Amino acid sequence: MKRITKNTTFYLVRHGTKVRAIGDVPLSPEGVLEAQQTARHLCRLPLAEIVSSPLRRAADTAGYIAEASGLPVHTDARLRERANWGDLAGQTFEEFVRMWEQCTRNRDEVPPVGDSARQAGGRLSSLLSEQARQHPGKHLALVTHGGLITDFLINAFPESELNRWHPSFVSRQSELVPECSITTVLSGGNGMFVLAGFASIRHLQK
Repeated sequence: MKRITKNTTFYLVRHGTKVRAIGDVPLSPEGVLEAQQTARHLCRLPLAEIVSSPLRRAADTAGYIAEASGLPVHTDARLRERANWGDLAGQTFEEFVRMWEQCTRNRDEVPPVGDSARQAGGRLSSLLSEQARQHPGKHLALVTHGGLITDFLINAFPESELNRWHPSFVSRQSELVPECSITTVLSGGNGMFVLAGFASIRHLQK
């Protein structure tokens, strides 16, 4: 008899609005409010685990979700952004943006510090598959970054499917994932994924 594996539900949460500065920055006051609203929404769901990027803006966001849910936060470097302004010494913001955009257009280009878009999306895929095998049928919140979410989605789904969620998805990817939005992905741990919701901010509009 073939074994039926229950899908694990992942809520991919982009961190709240961050302080506009170089390096590993915290949430801004606006970002704190967004994280608190997101926490109030997610605490009503049957979360089994919270996993966060190690970058402070994500860890801060995860902390509010943990406080509301009564769960600890686990950190996984696979949830880190593709690249972060400040990782490369002396790089101006304008130089960082040019580097980011170039690596977005050429998904296999590896920046001086960080991962290519394809590599970044691949590490999130590996984390989701691993967590799905460990937590079949459970609900997990993963607090991460907008660029990583779209890097994963473009790896995992055909462009035609992504365009059903938003026209010209690939060319507009950098503007599609607002702060503290929630993207819902289902996985049975076999490397296959179902996109059940994309970049929802309904919980921030109440």
